[in-house]
Amino acid sequence: MLGLFRENIKVALGSIRTQLLRTVLTIVIIAIGITALVGILTIVTAIDYNMNSSFASMGSNTFNINRYENATRRSGGKEVEKINPIISYPQAKAFKENYKYPLTNTSVSFTATTTAEVKYENKKTDPEISVLGVDEIFVQNSGLEIENGRNFTVFDINNNAYACVIGSDFASKGIFKDVNPIDKIISIRGAKFRVIGVLKEKGSTFGNSQDLRVLIPIQVARSMFSMPNVNYTISTMVDKKELLNEAVDNATITMRKVRKLNPVEENNFGISKSEDLANRIAEMTGVLNMSAWVMGIITILGSSIALMNIMIVSVTERTREIGVRKALGAKKSTIATQFFIETLTIGQLGGLFGIILGILIGYLICLAAGWLFVIPWQAIIAAVVTSFIVAVVSGSYPAIKASKLDPIEALRYE
Repeated sequence: MLGLFRENIKVALGSIRTQLLRTVLTIVIIAIGITALVGILTIVTAIDYNMNSSFASMGSNTFNINRYENATRRSGGKEVEKINPIISYPQAKAFKENYKYPLTNTSVSFTATTTAEVKYENKKTDPEISVLGVDEIFVQNSGLEIENGRNFTVFDINNNAYACVIGSDFASKGIFKDVNPIDKIISIRGAKFRVIGVLKEKGSTFGNSQDLRVLIPIQVARSMFSMPNVNYTISTMVDKKELLNEAVDNATITMRKVRKLNPVEENNFGISKSEDLANRIAEMTGVLNMSAWVMGIITILGSSIALMNIMIVSVTERTREIGVRKALGAKKSTIATQFFIETLTIGQLGGLFGIILGILIGYLICLAAGWLFVIPWQAIIAAVVTSFIVAVVSGSYPAIKASKLDPIEALRYE
């Protein structure tokens, strides 16, 4: 029995080699379908991982108060655009002073610019650096970590020290490559800052690098970057997760008082919990994942039909060969097994090349977008299983058709 199976494999592989062009084209067709599935799932996996990493670092007990710009609500069947006013510095400061909920720490920050040029001695960066005005609690509330040096102290913030904390890219591949940046002096818009800390690497989110930024004391940033209509972000961390909802309710009341809203007015600001953001991301990536599967299945269905048609043509062309083998005593199961092995081999080769190509495309897209690449084990397993199912489904009918050929009629076939 084992010897017969080996013989079938040998005949099947020999047949594949004799029809090399057709085999290669069939493998390419299957590989395209698997590449589409693996490539899309690889990208979705990378998006999911990077987005969750960005928001999960905030912690499950953090909430932000910010402006909801261009929020919409329905009124009389029509969408009415609602533009919330900015959160100004006096409002953010008033909130921080008046919000007295226990076991909470509140931070106020703002993005001063995203196009700064940072200089160190005779080196300088491209004008793409983000400068943030922060307080001493910002690093903790934002889920950031200091890898080298220290964070701001209350003394630094209250005395408007010209000190800064820089992103990891400055130290690893930027102006401080091969140099310890601590206590070095950098220049931003002509102002000199002493580097006191380096942040741990965070990566990028949709091309926006989290590691190319400079944190400076908030009052220093306000004096250097005096712009109208600057929006401030308020971030609050609750020490105990079970107090989070009550802390959010208390923050809503405090912010309404700061905004001077009367009881009948709607909130003209937004409060978002980090876990809510994570849930929204999960929903979005779930939709992307489903879309990837639908697109992949449609493509693979086309590949299955193409593989089946090619194998049927192969059976037709080899009718006399089948007739000779049957006349020499080959059983139906032997003929069916031979064609089934051919289909299975072609399917698995197509799956292998598709997996390699799909992962490569996903990796290149992640590299271009600045995302952290994650090996998509789910996509790889799905591709292996799918290519096997494609081979089984596509090979069954041609194999059965070949096994049922009448040997006399087959020998007469021209």
